[in-house]
Amino acid sequence: MLDLGWSELLLIGIVALIVVGPKDLPVLFRNVGRFVGKAKGMAREFSRAMEQAADDAGVKDAANSFKSAASYKDMGLDSVKDAAKSFTDWNPDAEARGMDEKRADAARKIHDATARKAQTRQDAEAKAAADATSADAPASPAPASTSGDRE
Repeated sequence: MLDLGWSELLLIGIVALIVVGPKDLPVLFRNVGRFVGKAKGMAREFSRAMEQAADDAGVKDAANSFKSAASYKDMGLDSVKDAAKSFTDWNPDAEARGMDEKRADAARKIHDATARKAQTRQDAEAKAAADATSADAPASPAPASTSGDRE
């Protein structure tokens, strides 16, 4: 409703005391209190009427069905959530230490084969680059004649 602090209420009280006067001030505050009480009662009654109309129209049932349709537990997605959590908690170093010897050997072989393939590719690229630079180099000039044709 209105967001009034103590300082604002004190200011309103002082202004009311000056404007209305000390004799009629209690009557004014009593009437303001009654008005605020009636306004709160009307707002509460309006809110109840709106909730009742929504219940009669089936809005609450529709909201509950939407909530149940969107619930990950009802759709069986709680196991997916648990699996995703296990992926976030995964530590590859801990798993590598816990590997049996056969899996560790296979991992080493894969790593070595990948490294060999990468080295072969890098060597081929370096050779192609060297061939390209040698093909682009201009041919060496012909040797100058030393015969005395000029003079």
